Amino acid sequence: MSVHKFERFAKVLCDLPSIGLDNVARVGKIPTRMKNLPIGCLSIHDAEERMRHCLKIGAVIPGKHFREELTNAGINLQDAWIVLRYGHIYDAPEKDIKTGEWKYRMEGPEPDGKWTVIVFSINTVDTAFLITVFTVEHRGRERK
Repeated sequence: MSVHKFERFAKVLCDLPSIGLDNVARVGKIPTRMKNLPIGCLSIHDAEERMRHCLKIGAVIPGKHFREELTNAGINLQDAWIVLRYGHIYDAPEKDIKTGEWKYRMEGPEPDGKWTVIVFSINTVDTAFLITVFTVEHRGRERK
């Protein structure tokens, strides 16, 4: 298959959510040429799976702002990894106006009990970028 035909084929895969790259990735075998393709908006479940795939096999890149906020919040990197591994995404993704990438918020308790929120984007099939981290009082409705 020529490179031009492959690019058209890959675009079709990305445009069809029912047979998109996520279904290919669930099998665990991602063709080398598809690894650098950009990722569109994922469902909450698929974004959680993709993050865990990046933690296990791919790459997770902590950005400068993420590292600064990690220090400010008094959280170490291992605790952040626990939130990424076992946390959940509760809110719909938001599109970043500057970069055009979709941002997701993984939330969960860290080992010390603080509810931690990590904002990240998924750049390619096996690369995630950590944007920022912060802690909140609790998840759910405000108590009156």
